[in-house]
Amino acid sequence: MLLHLFLLGALIQGAQQTAEPDVPVYNFEQFEPYLHKNTDTTYIVNFWASWCKPCIQELPLFDSLAMEYRDKKVKVLLVSLDFAEKKDPVVIPFIKKKQVKSQVMIMDDPDADTWISKVDSSWSGAIPATVIYHKDKRAFYEKSFHGSELKDAFLKIYPNKN
Repeated sequence: MLLHLFLLGALIQGAQQTAEPDVPVYNFEQFEPYLHKNTDTTYIVNFWASWCKPCIQELPLFDSLAMEYRDKKVKVLLVSLDFAEKKDPVVIPFIKKKQVKSQVMIMDDPDADTWISKVDSSWSGAIPATVIYHKDKRAFYEKSFHGSELKDAFLKIYPNKN
């Protein structure tokens, strides 16, 4: 009996480690509500792509922030701008290799001229780009974060400083 429990536990753990990450694909209309949630949660929404070197370099900062505030009302969303058909051959292997822990989604909408300005009117469309918001308090960054810059930007919006 004890052996059966051990084997069952090992099987479950192995399945959890090899499970494919859930990476939904949205068009902008489906994705847009993630930019305007009016809850007690502070959202950090980062636009990136697997081919963008500055994006890749800053990804660990987002995961670190998410881990540091995992017990708080903070949500990190990593929005890949890779094409939807790259989900299985590129995006999922990439996030597994990089051990990305934050929620990843793909935003696949060819009408970028329309939706980019809906994210932020000042956005040129270059990535990486990040929106940090809590209710009506919002900041937009069209840049790559280094060192403590992301946390500093987050703390300007985050209402619970202690």
